[in-house]
Formats: sequence, C-alpha cells, structure tokens
Amino acid sequence: MEELAIDVRHLTKKFGNRIVVNNIDIAVPKGKIYGFLGPNGSGKTTTIRMLCGLLTADKGEGTCLGFDVMKETKEIRKRVGYMTQKFSFWDDMTVKENLEFTANIYEMDNVNELVNDALIKLGLENRANQLVGTLSGGWKQRLALAACILHKPDILLLDEPTAGVDPKARREFWDELGRLSDGGMTILVSTHYMDEAERCHELVYIAYGNLMVKGTIDDVINKTELKTILVHGNNLPKLQSLLEANEDITTMSLFGGNLRICGQDEQKLTQALEKEKSAFSLTWQKSNTYLEDAFIYYLKKAKEN
Repeated sequence: MEELAIDVRHLTKKFGNRIVVNNIDIAVPKGKIYGFLGPNGSGKTTTIRMLCGLLTADKGEGTCLGFDVMKETKEIRKRVGYMTQKFSFWDDMTVKENLEFTANIYEMDNVNELVNDALIKLGLENRANQLVGTLSGGWKQRLALAACILHKPDILLLDEPTAGVDPKARREFWDELGRLSDGGMTILVSTHYMDEAERCHELVYIAYGNLMVKGTIDDVINKTELKTILVHGNNLPKLQSLLEANEDITTMSLFGGNLRICGQDEQKLTQALEKEKSAFSLTWQKSNTYLEDAFIYYLKKAKEN
C-alpha cells in the first residue's frame, strides 16, 4: 500500500445556503500529482484548500500529512506551498529581492542559501537582478513557483498555474513539477488544459460541488463508456447543426477537417450518419475517445443531475 499524504472523507463546505463541496472522499498518495478538473465554479479550488488546511470544512474527517484536517489546520498550512492563479509578487523589485522578501516574511533561517537554491532550481539565476515587471508570463510563473517551494513544503497547491502562459513555458513548468514529484512532493493542481491533465498521475473531476469521477486518465475515460467516430465529408459544420438534436450523440466537435462524434451506442451513431451519408458524401471510422470528450460528458451528466 502506498503511503497517503491526504486521506479525507465526507468533506463538505457551504457558503451561506449554497453547498459548494458536497460529501467528497479523496485519497492522495505521497509524491503523486493529482489533477482537479471541472467547470468554473465547480468547487475545485475550495476542495483543494480544505484538503491542505487553508480552509476548514463544515463537515468531514481525515488527515493531511498525518494531521487532522478539522483540528490541526495550522500545522498543515506550515507544510503547504500555495501558488494562486493571479500573479501576486512585486513588479518594482528584482527576482532575488522578491524571494528574499518572501523568505523574511516567513522568518526563515539561512535566507541567502534558500534563495540561491531556489534561483538555481528554477533556472532564474541569470535573471536574479531583473525587475519582475519586465518578465514574461513564463518567467513570472517560475518566480511564483520558486517562492512557493522556498520553505520546502510537503504539499504544493497550484490553482490554474499556467493560465495565459505559452506552450513552451507550460511544458517547462510541468517538467519541473515532475522533478518535484519524483523528489517526494505531493502536488495538487487545478487546470483546464487537457494536455496538462494527462501529465497527472490521477484525476479528480468535480462539478457543482459533487465528485463525478476519480482515477487514472484511462479510468476517467473508460468509465464514460463512450464510443467515438471520426467523420469525413462535405459541409461538416452544417452536418453538426443537423445532428445537435440527436439525443444519442453525447458530444460532438469539429477537429481540423473532420467531425468527431461520441455516444454510448455505436450502432445508433452509425445509423444517424447513414441517414445523411449521401447528402454530405460521408465516410467514417472508429477513433479513440479523448480526455476532452470525457470532460464534456461529465459536465453534461452533472447538469442533468
């Protein structure tokens, strides 16, 4: 059995009369990267904050790093690094000054050693004396991560950390997360990027406060039982409009010059295509179901519930 960094049950949170997180159970092994998916306002960030002691649940039980999530949140917070979606450092200070200031706020020992180590780990040493206001989004992101790991946390909490960052910077950022995970750090990250979700060890999908599914990428996709067909033909946007009323089609999207349709009954999908075959000169073939297809499927299922 893997050692669990987080093990909670029946986690629930209300804001006023609204239930934001509803009776959720989550177990996260030490050193793993867990991705939290779901639509905006679904309760992802609230759930992660409760798991890490940054927010106290109204109901629930369990532990984070061996500490009670209801009673020992202060001890948990000491061991958590939190990177918010909004960049929150000082533009008129250099990279190194920002890190030194952060270390001093938390009254850390060996500030120079910690800061220099963080600069090297995140590849920031050549930009140490550059004003933060002149950095690109990718370099600001590295600075934020460096500040989060200054105190060597056991858990790293990232709230949509790469929003608005170019693909190269995102890839480099995730490479660094992989190295931190290999070093034993447990990472919880919310994201809307499917390519990032695919780099997580396991996923948790939350919608409207309810946990819809959790598991590996294959688990999340396979539990939908979706069948996918890749359609070729003429005037596919018009075909998509005609098929939108078909209840047997769960998700549908134009993909390059093709139309991808998903549903749980492959025979009914092909029957729908047969009716339009001659009008649109259609041909089709089976295809793999993607994580994005599963994302939309669970969102629709949550709305129906």
